[in-house]
Amino acid sequence: MGFVRFAAIVLAVLAAGLPAHAQTQLRCGPFNPTAAAPAPRVDFWAVKSFERINEQVKTVPYRVLFFGDSITERWQMPLWDAKPVWDANMPKRGVLNAGVSGDRTEHLRWRLDHGNLDGPAPKGVILMIGTNDLASGRPPAEAAEGIRATLSRLRDQLPTSRILLLGLTPRGATPDDPLRQAVGVVNGMIQTCADGSIAYADVGSGLLDAKGGLSRELSPDLLHFSGAGYARIVPKLDPLIDRLFGSP
Repeated sequence: MGFVRFAAIVLAVLAAGLPAHAQTQLRCGPFNPTAAAPAPRVDFWAVKSFERINEQVKTVPYRVLFFGDSITERWQMPLWDAKPVWDANMPKRGVLNAGVSGDRTEHLRWRLDHGNLDGPAPKGVILMIGTNDLASGRPPAEAAEGIRATLSRLRDQLPTSRILLLGLTPRGATPDDPLRQAVGVVNGMIQTCADGSIAYADVGSGLLDAKGGLSRELSPDLLHFSGAGYARIVPKLDPLIDRLFGSP
């Protein structure tokens, strides 16, 4: 192919707003024909969180980036006594909180392209995103495809970093809650993405009682978690971080 023709193809791709490189192929899916296109948030708090992460990846030492939504971001906030659990477990493992409350999968993919990965390549990435896709009315296959597209983007941009893909955490008080059931369907799909560089884990099962109930003591709004809720997660999550990404 001549240089002029090649340059014309590249310019056409860029003009169409599409990436000029092929997406990394994963062993899973596709689960849905398309995922929502990457898109920015305009909410004031979301913009401030996005800017905070952009600054921290350039100024704060880290080994692991933990990407997610409010379930990740609120863990480090002084809300429902959750922050002490984060402080006791994540900083010593070099984990940087890169969650933005309210994010769907397309918002996170936009963040990955606009500064959230502009710091040193991490040893590993933890990814837990997609519950807001379901809450916005998307069917499980579409939410799972958004997660799959995010995984592909991470693999493209961080080819040497291992990825720990976390299943969506349970929501709703009982197993028959529609969103709880949708979470289960999504997790069944995305766990098939695990391969040599992507590990899958369900760290939320310890939040449920013997009948599958989620208590308000652990999850006051049946979505986010109290300090007691996060304390149920870390016994599963901490060993995974240590095994996959090594000790600091």
